[in-house]
Amino acid sequence: MDQIREHWFQASDGLQLYARTYAPPHSSSAVPVVCLPGLTRNSRDFHELAIFLSSPSGGGHPVTALDYRGRGNAARDADKSHYTIAIETADAVTACAHLAIERAAFIGTSRGGLILHQLVGAFPGLIAGVVLNDIGPVLEIGGLLAIRDYLNVATGPASWDEAPDYLKNLHGGDFPALQDSDWLQMANAIYRDEDGAPVADFDPAIAEQLRGLTAETPLPDLWPRFDTLTRVPLMAIRGENSRLLSQATVAEMGRRHPGMVQFTALGQGHAPLLHLDGPRQALAAFVNGIRRAP
Repeated sequence: MDQIREHWFQASDGLQLYARTYAPPHSSSAVPVVCLPGLTRNSRDFHELAIFLSSPSGGGHPVTALDYRGRGNAARDADKSHYTIAIETADAVTACAHLAIERAAFIGTSRGGLILHQLVGAFPGLIAGVVLNDIGPVLEIGGLLAIRDYLNVATGPASWDEAPDYLKNLHGGDFPALQDSDWLQMANAIYRDEDGAPVADFDPAIAEQLRGLTAETPLPDLWPRFDTLTRVPLMAIRGENSRLLSQATVAEMGRRHPGMVQFTALGQGHAPLLHLDGPRQALAAFVNGIRRAP
């Protein structure tokens, strides 16, 4: 735990951002790993995985987990129109520059993976490899509508004691693999404490953007952006019960990128917890095979 550091720094527009870094216990030549969380999530999602990947058993990687604007320990943006993939991509680039990360393997969960679709085209020299966690160039509208609905519910858990069961009742059908300890860890990642009560740790304006989404909403074609990912080592992780990323999309991703490593997180939905046994070993094997230099 002595190797964990917190960093506050400014985005290009002056807004305060946040990252947590995990240094290996000994000098290492392993490729750095940068973790990009989902739409309303934050760096705490990656805490257990980062401890593992930075340890000798995980490969001894320097690991960085980022809070984009409006999430976790980053400042909330007064201009709500700034909660976009383009600006969050710029935030990720700023974080790498601040932390002197010149080249890394990136893990993108959900929204983080969409950011990587843009980042690899704009800053190819920064990308040593990519892990897409339950995200791809085709988003299933049913999965997006489910995210819309649970992010915009009027109530949440009334107390910290209730928080794990609240999340289990909300998501348990898609995540039969999770144990009670996993729901507790999820609660600690999702919520912050306000006067002794758990509160979702993101700007509500981010979820508000989804309110207008309907089954008829046209979705962008991301295949041209995905095709830029064929230049780099790629791993696609899909939750067995995912409603956002289909098996057909993963198959087409593999056809376009024949070297892509595919992994299914059994007993998990959107988005899989990567620190559990199975996903973490597969992920470590992938990033351990990525060279630091191009």
